[in-house]
Amino acid sequence: MKALLCWTLAAVGALGALSLARSADKKDAGPGSAREKLIGAWHLAWMEEQGADGKVNRISDRKGTLIYTRDGHMSVQIMFPNPETAPSNEYAQGGYEASFGSYDVNEEAHTVTHHVQGSLTRGLVGKDLTRVYRFSDGQLIIKSSRPDEHWSVAWEHY
Repeated sequence: MKALLCWTLAAVGALGALSLARSADKKDAGPGSAREKLIGAWHLAWMEEQGADGKVNRISDRKGTLIYTRDGHMSVQIMFPNPETAPSNEYAQGGYEASFGSYDVNEEAHTVTHHVQGSLTRGLVGKDLTRVYRFSDGQLIIKSSRPDEHWSVAWEHY
């Protein structure tokens, strides 16, 4: 009987430690956390890109959806209105951008990293894309963390 009690207490202790470890992994998932604020469906409000002349241009005629799920999955799609003038780069092809995967949030660095599992542009598959985020006036503003990329995207909750 004493041995059974010891085994039971050990099992309960192990489950408690496992639960604490999982909580520590998601320590930023509290009600007011940035991770919690990211969760949901967002629609594209505007994009800013650096033009050939070096000036930043705000573009608002594109359509898009960004989704973050509570269990750590993400998906993004953006449609450019004119495929002939849309960028063809590592993110977009033929006037369309789409990728999905999982994500992690680093609240201290204000970054979200997209772990790309699938993409319209296959060169992104398997890559980790770190993005800097901030919340401003009801919008989620995301920009690249790469110094060679000069763009930002604003999203609003549906």
